[in-house]
Amino acid sequence: MTTPGAALARLVEGFDRFRAAYFETDHTLFDQLVWEGQKPQIMVVGCSDSRADPTMITDAGPGDVFVIRNVAALVPPYMPDGRLAGVSSALEFGVKGLAVSHIVVLGHAMCGGVRSLMEYGDADPRFEFMGRWVGLLAEAREEVRMLVTEAEPALLARYAERASVLVSLRNLMTYPWVADRVRDGTLALHGWYFDFTWGVLMAAEGPRGPFRQLESTDRTPEPAIGATRTDEAA
Repeated sequence: MTTPGAALARLVEGFDRFRAAYFETDHTLFDQLVWEGQKPQIMVVGCSDSRADPTMITDAGPGDVFVIRNVAALVPPYMPDGRLAGVSSALEFGVKGLAVSHIVVLGHAMCGGVRSLMEYGDADPRFEFMGRWVGLLAEAREEVRMLVTEAEPALLARYAERASVLVSLRNLMTYPWVADRVRDGTLALHGWYFDFTWGVLMAAEGPRGPFRQLESTDRTPEPAIGATRTDEAA
């Protein structure tokens, strides 16, 4: 078993490899990112789960993707109530500040946040904050329980993980500055699901599904909401 100290040492060694690849050998990319700023076309809302790093599973490089991570890859509905809002502020920066062309909500298999939702709803006694957070996905819990009443808990969780992606996807459309850009064709919304038990990536075909497996031949995956941009290089 790896000790905490050894785990930290692996991170430092990893940074040394990163520095060698991007700064000591060829620092052109970071010179560009420093002087021209970041210009990602894609924003990903992913889960905090250590097994589902959006940049790792998509092999994205520095500057490619603007990432928001939280428990259950959750997008809360638009709530301009004056409270601190980390996810909403990051969404706002990505859409208004960076003018991303795509938002991907990326859920995954064996999600602890969704499992908590299915077992406890919004009142998980083990945690102080998480129950209320995943409780924002109550719609997914009820949908799954109505549609799949006889399934085993593990199978229900798999359905709920995909249903949760769809709830967050639909919640994105409650933000007026997201909806406006979707309507004018400058922003497309995608719901993806990473099943690391099988090593597959799936995409929602609409705001209520279904999901299909993405293949390497899908050069421009169709969005669940909005139109595919044809001027990606612009």
